[in-house]
Amino acid sequence: MAKDNVGSPKIHQLDLRRRRLTHILAVIGLCVLFYILGAWQNNTTPSLTADSGLATKVGCESVLPQSNASSSLPSDATLDFNAHHQQSVDDRSMVIEQFPPCDLNLSEYTPCQDRTRGRRFARAMLVYRERHCPKKDETIRCLIPAPPKYKTPFKWPQSRDYAWFDNIPHRELSIEKAVQNWIQVEGNRFRFPGGGTMFPRGADAYIDDINDLISLTDGNIRTAIDTGCGVASWGAYLLKRDIVTMSFAPRDTHEAQVQFALERGVPAVIGVMATQRLPYPARAFDMAHCSRCLIPWQAHDGLYLIEVDRVLRPGGYWILSGPPVNWKKHYRGWERTQEDLKKEQDSIEEVTKRLCWKKLTEKDDLAIWQKPINHVECIESRRIYKTPHVCKNDNADAAWYKKMKACITPLPEVSSQDEVAGGELKKWPERAFAVPPRISSGSIPGLTTKTYKVDNTMWKERIANYKRIIPPLSQGRYRNVMDMNAYLGGFAAAMMKYPVWVMNVVPANSDQDTLGVIYERGFIGTIYQDRCDITYILLEMDRILRPEGTVIIRDVVDVLTKVKAITDGMRWKSQIMDHESGPFNPEKILVAVKTYWTAEPSEKQ
Repeated sequence: MAKDNVGSPKIHQLDLRRRRLTHILAVIGLCVLFYILGAWQNNTTPSLTADSGLATKVGCESVLPQSNASSSLPSDATLDFNAHHQQSVDDRSMVIEQFPPCDLNLSEYTPCQDRTRGRRFARAMLVYRERHCPKKDETIRCLIPAPPKYKTPFKWPQSRDYAWFDNIPHRELSIEKAVQNWIQVEGNRFRFPGGGTMFPRGADAYIDDINDLISLTDGNIRTAIDTGCGVASWGAYLLKRDIVTMSFAPRDTHEAQVQFALERGVPAVIGVMATQRLPYPARAFDMAHCSRCLIPWQAHDGLYLIEVDRVLRPGGYWILSGPPVNWKKHYRGWERTQEDLKKEQDSIEEVTKRLCWKKLTEKDDLAIWQKPINHVECIESRRIYKTPHVCKNDNADAAWYKKMKACITPLPEVSSQDEVAGGELKKWPERAFAVPPRISSGSIPGLTTKTYKVDNTMWKERIANYKRIIPPLSQGRYRNVMDMNAYLGGFAAAMMKYPVWVMNVVPANSDQDTLGVIYERGFIGTIYQDRCDITYILLEMDRILRPEGTVIIRDVVDVLTKVKAITDGMRWKSQIMDHESGPFNPEKILVAVKTYWTAEPSEKQ
């Protein structure tokens, strides 16, 4: 019994080994069987018939020859990379509309700033110079031509100082502002010496004077707004100090001043202080500037200073040079009486006090005020100053066709007098990627810190892909860039390493108003009302795009195919490419280039 018990484990082990061997042989047999079955099926030529179902959905050519296909290729065979499975298209529905060029006299046409249309509106408070967009029956359906002999602009930073005359054929400013050194004509090009009405030594020296009064180089000031900018020399020279400026000026007798700024590669828009709010969110700019901008700051109960207060960040600065500052020295040159200028300055001082601003300094031709970091004391001061009152039940960020209001935009509440209302910002350049206060505070529903970081990572990957498919991106080919659906500004942040500036556009009817987030990051932008007709959107893109400029559109194939069909009739060359993550992502990328063409010279020219 003892021997039998000792030997039994060996017998059990032998049985287990036999069973395992049987299982292995069975698996090998099944593998061989399915391999043979698969090889037999692959040697059968597929065919499509009218009853197959696929033939009625997809117009396919036979992928394989009608004879049996071999599993190997002859030595002289070549791979065919052409697409053969194609959806049938009704050619009659895909007729490409060819858009004709507009007349030469429309080469500087700006739809919403058309002077002929503007004459229909009141001149009081410059209403006629505000945005007045064409109605549907007034829109044009042609391609705005570049001026004859248009040339590729100088690359930045050379473009700050030079522009081709043929690109902006206007001599008026060089004659009218010759003494002030705004602009000079040198042969076939313009030169911008950097002069201005109040900075005869040049914008660079003028900015140094400001820097002696408030620091412009410690990273606290990043975004600025220049009201009545001329050719934007102030903004141009601030760029080397890492300050980006939204310069604006009306389309008045100095018709081309904003065009000059953009040709120089400097941010600028056509705009005016009139009756509508500036198209920027509350608490957007770290600094506002007026150098003889001819805006009546004291008029209409201080309405225009109240609007500057709305767009200034807590602790932001307002800089004024020109009338009435230092009027005792300049009143004769300004051809105004001392009494008149003193009255104007006293009125401005009174408005700034009512806004709770603090006057920091007045030295020579410069005066600087600072907005408080919160409204704790300002609310208390309403017991003394009854006007302007504090706005109630107002969306301070809403600015698209919103009337200015003669009331103080309230700052977010704080828990102490030392707290910065709305949240303190990091210094530049850390500010570009730090979580903006509007997100960290949860003031925008649906946006979280995680959403913000994911968006930044996504755009970093996208820009790396753009660099591969658009080599000139990293070679200084582009300067003025627009993101037409900017969201959180991730695109602009990812483009920081290139010599470009980005105009971030956020739709006015967006579910999430994110333009304030973009400004908190240290970038600039504006709001814009979407159009519904894709054709007119593309025609407007074509209007503002330089010859040989590039467009990138991301969407699903069906949408991009429709877009391509339209742009093929607009003298664009385009190609649809795979998403950076690979061909299986349904989102694709359309890259288009506006071909070079210009208007024909007129007989007068």
